[in-house]
Order: sequence, then structure tokens, then C-alpha cells
Amino acid sequence: MFRTILFLLLLACIYSTPVSADQAIDDRYPRSILYSKPVEFIPGVWSAIGATAPPNYGNAGHNNNLSFIVTGDGVVVFNSGASYLLAKALHDEIRNVTGQPVILVINENGQGHAMLGNGYWIDQGVPVLAHEAAAESFAKDGHESLARLKAYARERSLGTTVQAPTEILTDSRIIEKGDFRIEVLWLGLAHSPGDLVVWLPKQRLVIAGDMAFHERLLPIFEDTQTAEWLQTWQRFEDLQALYVIPGHGHPTNMAQVRRYTRDYLLYMRREVQSLLDEGEDMQAAYGIDQSAYSHLHTFDDLAKKNAGRIFEKMEFE
Repeated sequence: MFRTILFLLLLACIYSTPVSADQAIDDRYPRSILYSKPVEFIPGVWSAIGATAPPNYGNAGHNNNLSFIVTGDGVVVFNSGASYLLAKALHDEIRNVTGQPVILVINENGQGHAMLGNGYWIDQGVPVLAHEAAAESFAKDGHESLARLKAYARERSLGTTVQAPTEILTDSRIIEKGDFRIEVLWLGLAHSPGDLVVWLPKQRLVIAGDMAFHERLLPIFEDTQTAEWLQTWQRFEDLQALYVIPGHGHPTNMAQVRRYTRDYLLYMRREVQSLLDEGEDMQAAYGIDQSAYSHLHTFDDLAKKNAGRIFEKMEFE
């Protein structure tokens, strides 16, 4: 109860003043390869918050959130980590928290920082679950992701291999363990193939993965479906979550991720549609005014790329 009150106070601070990870800090937890030490946000739900910067040697590729649920009857992990050593470091932290074994790892999608740690968990005999589209994406792009990891992480990539998930879902899975009902949900097309969220209805907390962004500008990839993401977003809203652990950045609430995910997508699509209606080309899209989002981390890296990719897709919708 005391921890819950402290967390509510923390959320109040987040809502009233800007709080974000600092891209300039390479490592917040020098004793571990993890970027930051896992923190318990509500009883039983922990997350090691990743850097909001792109992956680099300093953060070892830990630039997404690695979360876990201590159910009372085993531990469920969300995201395997970007490497074998990151997965091992997360497991070490879990063992410091509880003697309960890890019983399942869930890959949020098919990106390297969600799946490249699979090999470690599989070596421990832990099943790894992913959506079928994420598994297909990783099968296609996993070796390229591994090559990028080796290039920036160097010796910190040791032991990492491309290992497919051991279990596949197409829609949802319900896990009843200890004090938790854990709903693993695919809500529809969104940021990348096979995006999963984990919904804890009793706690009203959603581990959103890349469904939701707020401290860093969301990236639009070649396979990002912005129109479908907006349709899927409504199903995400229907969960009526009180707490949101996003894929990147600190835990927050629905108002924050709505502002920086749904509202950003709506704004960009509206601006691009205006350019298309006026017969403009992609060069004009690069000039869309995104200054309302310029305080977000990775803005300089992503804003123009996002505009170009949205323009490309909407030309053929």
C-alpha cells in the first residue's frame, strides 16, 4: 500500500512537470550492462527503463523498457533484451528481487531489442512467446539486427545469436498466475509487425510496448501502418488503463501517450493530406511544422524521416 501511494505521488509529479530520461547520459547503472536498475512501479510490476537515445555502446542497446511481473507463482518478462548479456543482466536483477523462477518471456515485436536476447532465455529453459507476424519479421531481419548490434556494442554483444521465439500467438493469451491475470493482446496493426501489449486488468496497468510513446518522438518505419495504428489505438483506449509503461520512457498515463502518439499521428496525417490535396511533392512534407514535438528525444533524428515515410504511404492509400 505504501509503495502504491509513493507511485501515485510519482505519477502526479510526472503529470505536473516534465520528467524524462536524459539522452546525454550513456549509463545510469554502471554496476550492470543495463542502462538503469529495475524499479517496482506498483506491487509486483518492475521495469528497467531504457535510454531514450538510439542504441550505442554506452547504453549497450538497452534503449527500450525491459519489464517483469512477479506473480507469486513465477515471473513473466516482457522483452528478452537486445543481447545475450542484457538478458542475463536482467535475469540477475530478477534473482535479486525474488526467488521465483522466470516462467515466460514475451517479445513485444520483432525488433532486435525485443528479441535478440531470446537465446539467453531459451538456454535457461524458459519459453519465449511472440506474435506470428513478429516472428516472421525477426526471421527476415534478425541477422541484420545482430550485425548492427555487433557494430555498436562490440564485446557487449558476445553470446548473442538469432533465436526464434519458441511459442507463437495470433490473437491473445490469458495467463492466470499467483495474484495476476495477465492478458497478452494483439490489438491490431500499429508501429511494427506483431506489436503486443500486456494488460493487467486488476491493476489497470498496461505494458504497452511500442503501441505508445511519450518522452521520445515515435519512429515511422517502412512497415509502420499509421492509418491502421489509429484504428488499433481505439482498442488500446478501450482498456481504460490507469497506468501505462510504454516501450520507451518512464511510466505515465493515457493522457500523455495519447498526446504524443495518437495526436501526433493525426496531426502528421492531416498535414500530409493537405499537401497531397495541393499537389505537393515529398520535399514539401519535410517542411511540415513539427515544432510542437521538438522537445521530445530523437526529434532531430526522426522528424523529417517520419514526414517522408508518411507522405510515401499516403500517396498510395
